[in-house]
Amino acid sequence: MAGSSGFLGTRLATRLREGGHDVVRLVRRAPRAAGEVGWNPKSGSLDPAALASVDAVVNLAGAGVGDRRWTDRYKEQIRASRVDTTTTLARTIAATQHRPDLLNASAVGFYGDTGDRPVDEESPAGEGFLADVCRVWEAATRPAEDAGARVVRLRTGLPLDAEGGLLKPMLLPFRLGVGGRLGSGRQYIPWISLEDWLRGMEFLLADRRITGAVNVVGPHPDTNAEFTRVLAGLLHRPGVLQVPALGLKVLLGEFSHETLVSQRVLPKVLTEAGFTYRHPALESALRAALGLPAA
Repeated sequence: MAGSSGFLGTRLATRLREGGHDVVRLVRRAPRAAGEVGWNPKSGSLDPAALASVDAVVNLAGAGVGDRRWTDRYKEQIRASRVDTTTTLARTIAATQHRPDLLNASAVGFYGDTGDRPVDEESPAGEGFLADVCRVWEAATRPAEDAGARVVRLRTGLPLDAEGGLLKPMLLPFRLGVGGRLGSGRQYIPWISLEDWLRGMEFLLADRRITGAVNVVGPHPDTNAEFTRVLAGLLHRPGVLQVPALGLKVLLGEFSHETLVSQRVLPKVLTEAGFTYRHPALESALRAALGLPAA
């Protein structure tokens, strides 16, 4: 697993170990423990022998998209951190004899701004910086695919958990009663409960019939206004304020555009493959994320 120290990677590694799997972590420093293998994606360095006994490679590596303002330098880091890791893994897999599966992160940013239009895995790429990043990111898996390995491109939405991702930075202002919708609030949010994201990853690792792009999102995307209403209600706060688009631009710079993008993304592949959601509705997912009892 690459990216095993991140928000999702840490939780997935724990989940897989609890399920009886052996997890080998790819680390960019010198290995310090059993179950760690060193690599250098910037130079494309990974010994194919490191993959000789693994069944699947999971790549979740990449610089955080919302971690800092988008300077030209940081935008290049966002792109390179994804393309370099994916290229290194895909080429290394192609160089092995048994060619393990590659489950490689991508994102719903692939679709750009979809407005009210629902999209699934058969929909074309959109426009914008993140859509361009996703295109080259996914293309970097091609050496493994061309060599005959099973490749799954994980177009992940926004997993909900109080300790990270979309929800964590929202909780303090909402708990203080100053949370509210972003811009018009009409933009769709492709959320998924953390539990269902983890279960979805287990499902995709196990079902080797599934290849290509997979939207790892919940079955019912909701608008930002609805998300705001449900979250505020669960926290017993008003949630009636609005953060104007201009204010977001001043605060976040170019990244503010992405917070106002509407992505009505549907999980056609997962649904047709028989995956069942534990939290198909937003309130259920938010209750789980906040540690609240089911309704």
